Amino acid sequence: MSTGSLNINSFISEHVIKRKTSLFVCDIENNYDVIKNKIEGKSVLVIGGAGSIGSSFIKSILPFKPATLVVADVNENALAELTRDLRSTKGMFVPDDYIPYPIDYASPVFIKMFIKRGGFDIVANFSAHKHVRSEKDIYSIEALLRNNVLNAKFLLDLLSQYPPEEYFCVSTDKAANPVNIMGASKRIMEDVIFSYSDKFPVKTARFANVAFSNGSLPAGFLERISKLQPLSAPSDVKRFFVSPEESGQICMLACVLGENRNIFFPKLEEAQMMTFDDIARDLLKELGYEVLECDSDAEALEKTDELKNGSKKYPVHFSVSDTSGEKSFEEFVTENEEADMERFQALGVIVDKSVPDKGCIDKLFDELNEAFSTETNKEKIVEILKDYLPNFEHIETGRSLDGKM
Repeated sequence: MSTGSLNINSFISEHVIKRKTSLFVCDIENNYDVIKNKIEGKSVLVIGGAGSIGSSFIKSILPFKPATLVVADVNENALAELTRDLRSTKGMFVPDDYIPYPIDYASPVFIKMFIKRGGFDIVANFSAHKHVRSEKDIYSIEALLRNNVLNAKFLLDLLSQYPPEEYFCVSTDKAANPVNIMGASKRIMEDVIFSYSDKFPVKTARFANVAFSNGSLPAGFLERISKLQPLSAPSDVKRFFVSPEESGQICMLACVLGENRNIFFPKLEEAQMMTFDDIARDLLKELGYEVLECDSDAEALEKTDELKNGSKKYPVHFSVSDTSGEKSFEEFVTENEEADMERFQALGVIVDKSVPDKGCIDKLFDELNEAFSTETNKEKIVEILKDYLPNFEHIETGRSLDGKM
């Protein structure tokens, strides 16, 4: 059966986030005039803007009519589709000064463009390795840390010469008590941007999985079903979810309403967590299938012959997670952080974050760069990160998500 008849936004609303309207509607309405004043007529640079969250952020700010929108993303195809999507959406405001650039924000050509423009009023950075599966070997780990941490400093040094009115860089719920290198990198990223908070206002947001975002497991379900391939998912991993629309809105609210060194997060309760196998079950039921549970990936693959012959019993393999860097639940705030739960209706705000010691950050960067210049390994990088983040408890099982369907 094709997935073409599925209204994915309706499915997310009904089965995943389980709310009919965005969590942040009231906060946007209550602060509409402030948001408008912050965005209207301003120049905006969005880095990594062709991804799921970056593109949702763009769609959240455009109704407030910025004068300039420049989008930089290394994914040329996604950037082209973003432009087509914006141009094809009835009623969507797109400024005359709109330019999508397929360039890396750490490249010389980006610097030329940025300096020629004389900087921007608002800069939002969504360029990041966001998936736990990015942690494979030393090469993937180096790429992850360069994108999430080392290159972030490169950008911040550039911004220091042309200070923006607002700087936002997206974080993750996995930065709270991290158990994987990706989460640790985003926790360090928070410190790195805060260390520049004496030069311009910096804000960030930790939030949940974006339902059916690019590269996510639920998005993979749609791909597998379209190809009549079996589904595989963990049955014990609980995650918070927000819709694609909500992901852009929380970033916009953090960017323009946040005070310096604020970390925003959605007010979600533990009861709102979902497991991936439950999402898969609901999705298959919505598409008219029965779930056929198998004991292994191999058995599920074997059963696809029946599926391709017209069977409505869809082969799946749901199992307990056994891969590195996965914790069974998610959290937004650590016990050492203070959160203001009164300022907004649907948003909590971590406040009173101290300015990190630049000497410690410089030491970390020196150690990482030195390690990557030699024949290093994953264990050494984890040791360096743990020295900087004492609460970093890396979960290592020797197994990667890439070993599964």
